Amino acid sequence: MVKYTIGVDYGSLSGRAVLVEVDSGKEVATAVKEYTHGVMDEFLPDGTTKLEDDWALQHPNDYLEVLEITIPKVLRESGVSANDVIGLGIDFTACTVLPIKKDGTPLCMTDEWSGHPHSYVKLWKHHAAQDEANRLNEIAEKRGEEFLKRYGGKISSEWMIPKVWQILNEAPEIYEAADQVVEATDWVISQLTGSISRNSCTAGYKAIWHKQEGYPSNEFFKALDPRLENVVEEKLSNDIFAIGSKAGELTEKAAELIGLNQGTAIAVANVDAHVSIPAVGITEPGKLLMIMGTSTCHILLGEEEKIVPGMCGVVEDGVLPGYMGYEAGQSCVGDHFEWFIENCVPASYYEEAKEKDLNIHVLLTEKASKLQVGESGLLALDWWNGNRSTLVDADLTGVLIGSTLLTKPEEIYRALIEATAYGTRIIVEAFQDNGVPVDEVYACGGIAEKNALMMQIYADVLDMEIKISASSQTPALGSAMFGAVAAGSDRGGFDNITEAAKVMGGVKEETYKPIAQNAKVYEQLYAEYEELYDYFGRGENDVMKTLKNIKRTASNLK
Repeated sequence: MVKYTIGVDYGSLSGRAVLVEVDSGKEVATAVKEYTHGVMDEFLPDGTTKLEDDWALQHPNDYLEVLEITIPKVLRESGVSANDVIGLGIDFTACTVLPIKKDGTPLCMTDEWSGHPHSYVKLWKHHAAQDEANRLNEIAEKRGEEFLKRYGGKISSEWMIPKVWQILNEAPEIYEAADQVVEATDWVISQLTGSISRNSCTAGYKAIWHKQEGYPSNEFFKALDPRLENVVEEKLSNDIFAIGSKAGELTEKAAELIGLNQGTAIAVANVDAHVSIPAVGITEPGKLLMIMGTSTCHILLGEEEKIVPGMCGVVEDGVLPGYMGYEAGQSCVGDHFEWFIENCVPASYYEEAKEKDLNIHVLLTEKASKLQVGESGLLALDWWNGNRSTLVDADLTGVLIGSTLLTKPEEIYRALIEATAYGTRIIVEAFQDNGVPVDEVYACGGIAEKNALMMQIYADVLDMEIKISASSQTPALGSAMFGAVAAGSDRGGFDNITEAAKVMGGVKEETYKPIAQNAKVYEQLYAEYEELYDYFGRGENDVMKTLKNIKRTASNLK
């Protein structure tokens, strides 16, 4: 009898479930549910409570709706019985956190706190805790805290501790009311199993937890703020569960909600980028995976713990058991292009796209593909949403140089694509320069699947061959694989993720190989990008931060 497993991938705008055959990795059915509330970056659901700059919130009930709608749908469309589904795994964007009561109820879902911004989920791209991140880094560096080196020298405003500290600073009443602050991915698992199992991936990469040393000391947290001295014991937990292990089994209540059987194995939660590694069949060091979507995450396995400046972190067993898992990333990739088409493309292009029955992105890509490398005369910095690696600075902003009155939209569009490729090369070289080999490059996600021009540009800029995931739903497939591991071989699954990867993961036969002439020109353009990167990003010219401060002051005068 064929057995199945389900993976649910929670993105920035929607959640998707994929039903997978355990013995082949074949994706049998997929269903997507867009979040009812989307990303709240201007107002709360009441429509009147305004949010400040750099806020990005979500509603936790949207996550439950994803399970309630997509899982019954994949079962219905495939004709597969719940009796044959052995496991379920989920992944999330991170760091995405929320304050909850002891019984697991999010504060935003209580009458008392539903109108308070700090009671909601803070999405990964919530950057309003930058002041807290800056102060944390300053104090950690002054104290000589060793953990800072593992995170490239800086803790990001996107991560757990700055976000918790922001709640304490700006809404101490919310901090006091919260019995715990948890990752959204762990909260969803708790709604399925009845108990919270904090996963080692988000704890290690986003909450400064270390497998051997635990969290930073209480003395460090006290140095940040005396009210934070016991934050781990009071709002977090020292009980951390390894990825690849079983969080529990589906409760009767949850089973009724999502249409699976009570007792179905539930995997410990994971992060979208990290869970993708086994889904492309990577089980050894030296193979970099780019997970490309609204942002890009770069995941790499290593055999030793090396200090790589500007990285998001290195965590033992953080991706696969037995290896060091390195993470880097770019905060603005797909978001980059979405911003451009919403704000910078003339009506005539939309009319042309409509006449040709093309998506506007496809039209711009077609036009951009006709340009020679360097023909536009443009160069951009890809910081429209700050820089995650290697500068770890959310206050950096975008740059476009070389525009003239003859510059066309497709030229800017291509320059933005190239900027993201240059940003990835900065990251690859940082790894290589610090003793972490990058021998092969892989890519997954919607962009890797659909945009051949972009992947060719990446191959040319990196001067490396790029392999593409065989799955169009790589994170969801990876989560499904962990679901099969949670079930174990006794139930028809696997005893470890390496075994699952060999059977269920893989890449397409076709690859993107660098074109020598293009790579040569990009070498020149990349040298100029590096100059701009250092000039604007390393303190020589702080104009971006000055402009942000002026903007903030002007906004407060309204």
